[in-house]
Amino acid sequence: MENQTTVSYFLLLEFSKNQHMQLLHFFLFSVLYLATVTANILIISAVAFDHRLQSPMYFFLMNLALQDLGIVSVIVPKSMINFLMDTRHISYFGCVAQIFLFMSFEASDFSLLTVMAYDRYVAICHPLHYEMVMNWKYCTEIIILVWVTGLLYGMLHTTGTFSILFCSNVVNQFFCEIPQLLKLSCSGLNLLEFGILMASFIVVFGCFTFIVVSYALIFKAVFRIPSEQGRQKALSTCIPHLTVVSMLLLNGCLAYMRPSSNTPSYLDIGLTVLYALLPPLFNPIIYSMRNKNIKCVLSQLWRF
Repeated sequence: MENQTTVSYFLLLEFSKNQHMQLLHFFLFSVLYLATVTANILIISAVAFDHRLQSPMYFFLMNLALQDLGIVSVIVPKSMINFLMDTRHISYFGCVAQIFLFMSFEASDFSLLTVMAYDRYVAICHPLHYEMVMNWKYCTEIIILVWVTGLLYGMLHTTGTFSILFCSNVVNQFFCEIPQLLKLSCSGLNLLEFGILMASFIVVFGCFTFIVVSYALIFKAVFRIPSEQGRQKALSTCIPHLTVVSMLLLNGCLAYMRPSSNTPSYLDIGLTVLYALLPPLFNPIIYSMRNKNIKCVLSQLWRF
């Protein structure tokens, strides 16, 4: 293919040519998708309909669940359809939509985790000023900013990725992933997308530094609490968030920091599943396991 205009569709990675294996992959992805959707919808329902969870921390958690729901819904259903129909096709504009929505949700997700670190910092280090600082007007403005930032980030990456000329339409991944699409470039290094990636790295590093500094101050304040019970209560509100952030960053590093391969491998697929599909599933589980209020509300919803 000589240029971008001749690419009307892309061919995604085919896990197996065996129809029974394709059906097995469909079943596995279906279970993963339904479990993720169910877990996140339960969190959203619990926060939305129970007055005990009407606080900034749970408001942010509900938006995190919405973003996680968006991440899996962008990439998993199309893969399930391909497995079931024994096809590999995704249209050019379908691929554009996947890149835009996936990157938007991922950027919003990490931005919100940064905001949640600030929320925990104010709650523990300045508890007397918490309601004044984290008022509903301010929280609403933050959430709007997080979503708008994610959309702008998605637009930038989509523009940078699809500004290149494609010499092939074979994507060695089960969804349209930016690194795999960039390998199809006829012109080699794409300076626009490279610049966006460098800017992204700087922003992510800045957010990571902010989270680290926030928790350094949080732990410093916690160790000053005289009672053991008070320290445990303060830390119990931080552990889920810290676990989620650590899991996201670790999985992202494993997926993107290793040398890229020109041929598909089960390791590449496994790492992609690890960073793209497992965090949206485990985020609500981690928060539910460590939070008594959420467990209480979910048990009531389950009985209802």
